[in-house]
Amino acid sequence: MMQGLIAAYKAKTALPAGGRVPALDGARFIMVFSVVAFHLWQQSWLTPSFTLFGLYVSLDPWLRTGYLWVDGMLLLSGFLLYLPYARAREAGRKTPSFTGFYRRRFLRIFPTYLLNLTVVFFLVALPEKRYATLWEGARDWLAHLSFTHPFFPFSSVHTPLNGALWTLGVEMQFYLIFPLAARAFMRMPLAAYLGLGSVAFVFRALSLAQPDTTMLVNQLPAFLDVYVNGFVAAAVFARLERQTREDGFSRLFYTAVLFSALLGLVLLVRGQAATAGTEAIRAGQLLRRYPQSVLTALAFIGASLGLGGIRLSLGNRVTGWLAAISFQLYMWHQVVALQLKKWRFPPSVSETPHMAGEKGWQVLYLLLSLGISVLISALVTFLIEQPLARRGGRQKE
Repeated sequence: MMQGLIAAYKAKTALPAGGRVPALDGARFIMVFSVVAFHLWQQSWLTPSFTLFGLYVSLDPWLRTGYLWVDGMLLLSGFLLYLPYARAREAGRKTPSFTGFYRRRFLRIFPTYLLNLTVVFFLVALPEKRYATLWEGARDWLAHLSFTHPFFPFSSVHTPLNGALWTLGVEMQFYLIFPLAARAFMRMPLAAYLGLGSVAFVFRALSLAQPDTTMLVNQLPAFLDVYVNGFVAAAVFARLERQTREDGFSRLFYTAVLFSALLGLVLLVRGQAATAGTEAIRAGQLLRRYPQSVLTALAFIGASLGLGGIRLSLGNRVTGWLAAISFQLYMWHQVVALQLKKWRFPPSVSETPHMAGEKGWQVLYLLLSLGISVLISALVTFLIEQPLARRGGRQKE
């Protein structure tokens, strides 16, 4: 009996040999949930705290800096996009073709993205008369349909649609250059790394010299080193998963890498949380973007190759399900939270219950926002997103 349990545990926690990296399911959801928690905190002002072993712990630094983990999501995207090519090179196989890449990405993103825009437009923007003229609505739609909406204030900062969708604009723009960037990195990794990294560093330096960085902080050039750090992490991981032995020393070493990276991220988050003022906060984002991406990449590698218990806690059926709905959760949560508050649901005593500190309202509002968002996300994921993705995968390249 015991031997069977030990064998099952070893099988579940064995180092990955191609295919999915289970621990990254948990990492994906943690990062998406951190962004979700930030947006819900903005609306509820609920800031939990507790005492652990006599030490007072407040979630305030994590909640008020949740926006930082969009960077982690983009880093993970670069990692997962490049991983099949890194693994092929390590195994001495022919690298996968880029044929069909754009169709697969389109089917993964666009249908449910369009659904989100349509629902918000017809159920929120039009009934609430958020567009003063027909042209304002038309140009907002044109920007979103072309994924150029991060370029314009009217379709990013001030859009009556879904402000969280700027990330999809950056991601789709990166997809356009990914085959070129991946080929360059495979052939000349150092030159490609320095080239993409230099563009990002120069863009951020020029941005920091401007009096207003509102329209600069979240543009694709400012994230190019984040993406290429994802490439590097994928290449390193592919080498390590092939060479690392399944022994206690290796597991402890990579676990130490994970906790060292997490410690660095905690210090980075605390530093960003202590920053005051809108411009200073955006400047902090720009200055911390590169070290955050390096530390997060190390955390990915450490978590994926560390102790079996860590890999199992991050990569299991529950985290797999949560990771599966995380894309939709990211798209829908802010819409749900804003509309519940606008509709005064749940009802409150004060006109501004978040400012009045109505704890009952804060907790119930948080639970309803999260619960409804998860329900919508699950339905859209399993009824629309995944069937379309499978259909695209079955088609011949």
